[in-house]
Amino acid sequence: MPNTRRSRPEVVLITLVLIGLTGGFITAISPCILPVLPLVFLSGGVQGGKPEETATRSRRPYAVIAGLVVSFTLITLFGTLVLSALPLPQDIIRWAGLVVLLVLGVAMMFPRLQDLLERPFARIGQRQVGGTRGGFFLGLALGAVYVPCAGPVLAAITVAGATHRIGVDTVALAVAFAVGTAVPLTFFALAGQRMGERVRAFRGRQRRVQFIAGLTFVALAIGLTFNVTDALQRAVPDYTASVNKAISGSAVTGALGSGGSEKLSQCVQQPSSGLHDCGEAPEFAGIQSWLNTPKDAPLTRSSLKGKVVLVDFWAYSCINCHRAGEHINAWYDTYKRSGLEVVGVHTPEYAFEHDRGNVKAGAARLGIKYPVALDNDFATWQNYSNVAWPAQYLIDAHGRVRNVAVGEGGYADREKLIRELLTEAHPGATLPAPTGVPDNTPTDRTQTPEIGLGVGRSDAVANGPLEGGREDFSYADTPALGQYALTGGWDVGKESVTSGHDAAIKLNYSAREVYLDVGGTGTVTATVDGRKTTYKVSGAPNIRRVVSGHGSRDGVVTLTLSPGLKAYSFTFG
Repeated sequence: MPNTRRSRPEVVLITLVLIGLTGGFITAISPCILPVLPLVFLSGGVQGGKPEETATRSRRPYAVIAGLVVSFTLITLFGTLVLSALPLPQDIIRWAGLVVLLVLGVAMMFPRLQDLLERPFARIGQRQVGGTRGGFFLGLALGAVYVPCAGPVLAAITVAGATHRIGVDTVALAVAFAVGTAVPLTFFALAGQRMGERVRAFRGRQRRVQFIAGLTFVALAIGLTFNVTDALQRAVPDYTASVNKAISGSAVTGALGSGGSEKLSQCVQQPSSGLHDCGEAPEFAGIQSWLNTPKDAPLTRSSLKGKVVLVDFWAYSCINCHRAGEHINAWYDTYKRSGLEVVGVHTPEYAFEHDRGNVKAGAARLGIKYPVALDNDFATWQNYSNVAWPAQYLIDAHGRVRNVAVGEGGYADREKLIRELLTEAHPGATLPAPTGVPDNTPTDRTQTPEIGLGVGRSDAVANGPLEGGREDFSYADTPALGQYALTGGWDVGKESVTSGHDAAIKLNYSAREVYLDVGGTGTVTATVDGRKTTYKVSGAPNIRRVVSGHGSRDGVVTLTLSPGLKAYSFTFG
């Protein structure tokens, strides 16, 4: 199928740019920037130099911010792709940035070391590391340290990276975010420079001020290395969280993930009840393998002509998909003899969901008997302009998409549409009675949303943000509602946390049921209201219910994990 991304309306690109600018600006004034803010402030106003070099020094704040923008943009766009192809730790870029900050801080403190650093620049006509080029170099290091602040943008770009389609829209989002960030940070850098120029004490004691600034650089680099600055971020309420969530939702994901026709994209972005013409159904493209077909042979759109088809995008460890699957299984069993075919397109959210054996076992546990396509490269996801799990696309007997449903709920209405299309395809045929499966979609608007575990997957960790690698955590208080805290030893990865000695998670939630996506071999002990329940864990990661009840409530659960278990996320019902 030809690539239709270039034909999308320009408004999508403009929307991405506006979202990026707004998100960057908001992030630059959020608590996440606090550890880096002193470095930005001091970078513009404490460099040395002779009076005749005033013009060069006046450009230094702009050079610092330019370096930060370039560094941040390149790392967010290509850092993950490059590191995944090389045998390097995932946090190597951040460590490199911290080393540079440490070296520059020491150089500011000791002139002899600064002279050594300046020698390589002498050959290219730049003898002052504290000048414009030195500022740009400092900005590059700051960008590497600042990247984890951009969680929402990184998440959106991750989807684009999974599809191997980092195109104009993805670049526009990353650049716009960096530029949005640059606006307030430039203000802080210029403020630091103006203070250095106007305060008499700064002008008269330039060497001493520069030493103190270098010491600050060293102290903050060490603080960032050992996560000492996390306490500062925890102490300040995240007054920008709700705004960031609003601007990084389905609009971004939909824009970056949309690869289908314009007509289908509009139906996805604006789903509605009833039957509509959303265009011709796309092909199942880039499928790695099939399950539940004769000899695992692939299905094609042409082979399904004449049938009413329900295409369901799902992932086997997604609790929302589990609840939707109860209805889809019932529809398949009830209407397959009347001309209904169901195709489950399994598009993975986590690395372990790429494994065919894991998907096959997960489908068997859920009682799925209809064909399943493994869309590990997001190719079919792109073709359908899909944006979320679960999502269903109802296709008539002529191969036209007639209804799009994103998320849970509305099952009775969807079954009516299935029956209507079956009657349209086979006039006069008698259909079985409706399934009548109860709709267990959560209706509590205050229910805690899904919480991802791992580096950059969530801002809901009370004693975070999380950095990659092994670390001992402690947190005596109860986290705020909708947050969790780690205690004991944990190995923090990109998309999961692995339990070590005395590992536990304390979660403050609002829901009827709590599920933990966890894998490995061991036990999880849940403590709620003083009562302990132990669950055995064995095999590939999957969601396991750790709290159950008859109604939604606010509660606190402490989960103690035996060593070696990998926990990926909390979901709620």
